[in-house]
Amino acid sequence: MNPKRLPPHSKDLRKGRVSERGRAYHLRASLADNRPLFTDFQLGREVVQAMRALHERGEVESLAFVVMPTHLHWLVVLTADRGLDEVMQSLKGAAARRINQRLGRTGVLWQDGYFDHALRRDEDLRAVARYIVGNPLRAGLVQHLGDYPLWDAKWL
Repeated sequence: MNPKRLPPHSKDLRKGRVSERGRAYHLRASLADNRPLFTDFQLGREVVQAMRALHERGEVESLAFVVMPTHLHWLVVLTADRGLDEVMQSLKGAAARRINQRLGRTGVLWQDGYFDHALRRDEDLRAVARYIVGNPLRAGLVQHLGDYPLWDAKWL
């Protein structure tokens, strides 16, 4: 699949997407070429800094995240009047600018779009956070979560 083009009917995935202030969302964004850029700790930290900037500006409450080699998972609560699309555009844009600058390159870094799951009010945020930060263990990247450097959770 060409990373610059969305697959046929992918716009249908966005139908019905609602951004609700005060709601928690599990978000996932992937690199355009699936190259494992984030095995480089410094490049992964650029993504973390972009997420933290959104949190510090009060646009989201960041509850948990993990930056995997080819993608990120992020559990957030929307706290401002910006929608998911705006938040993700800010995150991906800021991270791409900083990473491209570090690598001395230009061009597309992220796949178009992103995955989102609006958590139901009865879903356990801590269980979702454990699932998110457990990704490096399930992927076999580390034996102990403490050995993986690019994750955080509000409760851990």
